Amino acid sequence: MKRADGRAWNEMRPVRISPGYQEFAEGSALIELGKTRVLCSVSVDERVPLFLRGSGSGWVTAEYAMLPRSTVTRTQRDSMARITGRNQEIQRLIGRALRAAVDLNAIGERTLIVDCDVLQADGGTRTAAITGAYVALYRALRAISNMALISSIPLKSEIAAISVGVIHNYTMLDLCYDEDSCASVDFNVVMTGNGDFVEIQGTAEGKPFSKALVDSLLSLAENGISQLLKVQKEALEIV
Repeated sequence: MKRADGRAWNEMRPVRISPGYQEFAEGSALIELGKTRVLCSVSVDERVPLFLRGSGSGWVTAEYAMLPRSTVTRTQRDSMARITGRNQEIQRLIGRALRAAVDLNAIGERTLIVDCDVLQADGGTRTAAITGAYVALYRALRAISNMALISSIPLKSEIAAISVGVIHNYTMLDLCYDEDSCASVDFNVVMTGNGDFVEIQGTAEGKPFSKALVDSLLSLAENGISQLLKVQKEALEIV
């Protein structure tokens, strides 16, 4: 099946990560995945949530939002009193994914606040946010390590994420919006650089899917994530 943008079924969109995109954030990165663009920044707060006070442990939390004209028609802004259920779900996903990468005890009682703002949305915004946020997080941890606030960069593994799905009975990697909107099966997969899964979100529209299909999609996702991990390393200048 020929895809709308001419890609092969197992081919990702062009991906680029620009680290240090914002000057004032402790860590930041702009990730571009095809037409999808997400700006990720990390701020350091010298406090932790109430449930962690006195524990010696730090925390990583995330906020996610879409700019009004990141979409074809205007998306209403969230407010402090009103955050859409979709955005809540996505920011919790980003937070869980990044906490899996960090040794929270090693950062002390401080919070790393990750902001992911979608500048332009063409599918895969949550997975792009996770992938870009890891680069921003690494840079923030390196910054506070250089300030001697922590003794080293306390990361246990890299983290990246990708979408896969089934469109008109064809499995496909890295779905754009047109593909995602008509997918009969849609997965978001988060993995570590060690090849372990952090989260698998999978749904069917109408027809249930088999275990064999799950295995096939996860294998496809693993291939895409290995490519993203290389882009992350290049962005961080880690050989």
